[in-house]
This record gives sequence, structure tokens and C-alpha cells, in this order.
Amino acid sequence: MPPRRSHKKSRAGCRRCKVRKIKCDEVHPRCGNCSKHGVSCDFEHPGIRDIQDPFTLKPESGPDVSAATPIELPRPPSSASVSVSAPSSVTHGDSPVAATDTTSPTAVGSTPAPLYRTPDPPPLSSSTSMSKKNRMLELKLLHNFTTVTAQTLSVSSPVLERIWRETVPELAFSSASYLADTLLAVSALHLRSSSPHDRELIRASHSYMASACSEYGACLSKGVTESNAEALFLTSALIAFQSTASRIFSRDDPNDRSGRYTLPLSWFHAFQGVKAVVAATWQWLRMSTIVIPIIESQPALNLDLSGHPTFFSDLLGGLDDEIAKYETDPASELETRIAYQHAIAVLDWAHKIPYTGAPLVFLATVSRRYIQLLEEKRPRALVILAAYFALLKCLGDVWWLKGVARREILGIVSMFDTDDDEWWPRLEWPLRIASHDDVIIPPQVWGADWAAQTANTAPNSGFVSHIELLSDMFSSMPQMNSATPDLEPAHQYIVEQGGLMRDILLPEGLEILPVD
Repeated sequence: MPPRRSHKKSRAGCRRCKVRKIKCDEVHPRCGNCSKHGVSCDFEHPGIRDIQDPFTLKPESGPDVSAATPIELPRPPSSASVSVSAPSSVTHGDSPVAATDTTSPTAVGSTPAPLYRTPDPPPLSSSTSMSKKNRMLELKLLHNFTTVTAQTLSVSSPVLERIWRETVPELAFSSASYLADTLLAVSALHLRSSSPHDRELIRASHSYMASACSEYGACLSKGVTESNAEALFLTSALIAFQSTASRIFSRDDPNDRSGRYTLPLSWFHAFQGVKAVVAATWQWLRMSTIVIPIIESQPALNLDLSGHPTFFSDLLGGLDDEIAKYETDPASELETRIAYQHAIAVLDWAHKIPYTGAPLVFLATVSRRYIQLLEEKRPRALVILAAYFALLKCLGDVWWLKGVARREILGIVSMFDTDDDEWWPRLEWPLRIASHDDVIIPPQVWGADWAAQTANTAPNSGFVSHIELLSDMFSSMPQMNSATPDLEPAHQYIVEQGGLMRDILLPEGLEILPVD
């Protein structure tokens, strides 16, 4: 074994970096990592947080825990789970923004330990001032959501705009605080798109989402019911928006000199989570006057699985050779083949009607096997993903998708050699679309008469029928014991990149079980 490269160790780093086990640059009065994530550093304020070593702390005894202790995210029944420390949600008076949280998930199976203690209470005038400031921030975020953000969560649908603008806030503030916190977090992120360096908005987007995920996870772990089905669906949808939008704020770690592109797998996990919630709550959502219009706004998912040549069928070329090279048993061979064929069928469907919002369906409808192929960085899976991001070019005027097509396609292309005769030609179309200046792309460049196809494809109940079919299939399967289900590894919601990343584990598919 070659000797390890010598390197300088950080001996006097700040306590936050020590807890997170990352190298601290020891810059005063605030280290680089704390400055990057907009959080307090004990170099700057030594008395604010008494961060303790999580490996030497003993768990709290007794049921009464201080309100300042981070809340453990209840773990859904799963064979793999993590805990997330997050500030508690306060919907009146002080908001979650007052407690900036930067803790990371604890080790699997370990008892979460508090990472800070409440400092001495500040003078009354200071506390009152902070409370007023937080209330004003919440009013600002709510106003922005209802007047601006709500219009960006649908594609040219006045009915959906009214639902997001009026109905969703009413539901949030009447029965589901986690939905309210998610709503405020998305609004803060929207405002950050025009003021990316606003520290107050950065803290708000992190803190509200951390609070929302804590309560959302707790609700899922208790089981879904008729009373929380709508709120859970809307929260999962907003988390998916948040996960997607967070990508525009991600920056390369200054300590990472490799400059390597990282795949946005969190997008798939978040939208797959929406699908999981829909599957688990469909018996109630099918009657919802809030959710059904959102689902019906999508055109019918008409996939061509006939095997006839299509626009993207060349991406399947050489599939037999790949399967022979990587797969070792007939079951995995079939699963991989179906995963590729289904993903390309969804691309072909969305390619015909790109301005209807159809491209977003790809994230929720691809199979778990395709996501695994992406994680393995299979070239074919990467080229399919590049084609998908090219479809998002048509939605590039939406704030949470602005610049996505060009950035992600160029990132994927950087993973290939320019002299790769097999895959480089298949990246030419995504590159051509990414370099186009306008979001309205001529049919001769796009490769299909999208205008004619869109005119002949009106939103209808086709997508609802698709969900009904899947629901009937799953309902005919043997039901698992809701107390001790035998779950496969869960998937992950990743809300934000970087040091303030918030993630929670949620089960796959119907593994979120309804309560009888």
C-alpha cells in the first residue's frame, strides 16, 4: 500500500466543523465553512453555542426535554434510517428562523444527542425585537407566496394558480403546520433567486424546511389518514419543488479541487416521494377537490412501448451488449432492459408536448432501477438524463428551472471523452438544445412539431386513470403488516446541497402504509 499523502491537520478548528468532521480553515472571526453557509461560528460568538461531542454525550433521561434541544426526526419503519436534528416549528410568535440549525444526520441506530444548549436569555427588548422581526419576515414570505410564487407552480393553469394561491395556504394554516413551514421555505427560496446573498432568506429557507421535514416525517411515521392525505401530498410536492430549486444555489466546495460534476439524484428521490405519497393516500386523494385538479392538469401518459422507431430510440442501440457485460442473472437483465425502455418511452411522450409541463413527469415515473443505473453512472443512463434536461429547456423561464438545461447538460457531457465514438454522437441533440438562446425552440431544431401535438393534447383525466390503474394493481397485492413491514432500503429527500443539507428517509412506493 502506498504511503498516505502528508497533509496539514486542523487542530484548533471551530466546534461546528469538528462536529461535522470537516476541515476548518481556522479563519477568524468566522471560519470559511460557517461563512459559506451563513451560520454562526464560535470564533465570532464563543458564548452562543456550547457544542458538545456527540460521541461522549449520554442520552437525555426522562420524557421532559428542553425546548431548545433539537427534535429527532421520527424514523419511518425501515431497514435503513437516519435522524435529522431540526428546530421545532412555531407558527405563531417566534418563527423557526430564530434557531439556525446546521446539524447533520446521526449514525444509523445511534441515540441522537443535543448539539447545543440554550444560551442565557437576551434582554427583553432584544427578544421582543427579534420576535417582531421574525413575524414581519413570515408576513413577507406569505405575501410573496400568494402573489408571486403560486403562479410559478403551475404551467398556464388559472385553476391551479388559485389552488396554490388561496386553497393551499388556507389548508396549511388551519390544519398542517408542516405544510405552512414548507410553503414559507419555498417562498424564501424564491426570493433568494433574486437576492442570492441575503443571509436572512438563506436562514429562512433552511430553517423552515428543517422544521417542515421534522413534522412531515413524524406524520408519515404515524401513518397516513383521510385527515392528513391532502396536506401530505401538497407538502411532498413543495419539497420536490424545493429540491429542484436548491440546485440553482449549489456551489462547488472551495476545498474540492477536482471540479467534478455531481448528478442531481435528489430530484428523482423527491419526485419519487410524491409518487409514494400518492400511492399510499389515493383512496382519499381520488375524492379531493384540491389534489385532483393538480393531477388532471397533466396530459394523459400515453407511452409507446411497441418497439417501433421513435425520436429517442437510437439511445437503445447496443443495449444487448451492455446487458451481457454488466448483468449476471436473467432477472436483472430483464429489469435493466425494461428500465431503459420505459425511461425512453417517457422521453418520447414528453418530447411531443414539452410546453405542457410533461417533462417534469419523467422524474416521478422512471423506475427505481433506472435511478440505480444513474447512480452507477452507466453511459446510457447518463445520455438519457442529458436528453431529459434538454426537454426542460422549454420550461427555462420558470425561476426554479432557469438555466438548468445548459448547466446540467454541460455537466453530463463533461463525464464523457470527446473521442467517444459510441456516446458522443448521441449527446449532440442535447448540446444543440442547450445552446439555443430562447426557450421557444423551432420544430426543425426540436425534431418534432410540438405546436401541433400540444394543440391536440388537452389536459384531461388521463393521468388520473393512470394512477387508478396503478392503485388497482397494488391493492391486489398482499398487504404488509403496518406495524412491522418488511421494507427495502428507503429513498431520501435531499432539500438543500452543502453543509445545511436537510435529508429524511421515506419508504419506497406503497411502503408508506395508510392507517386503518
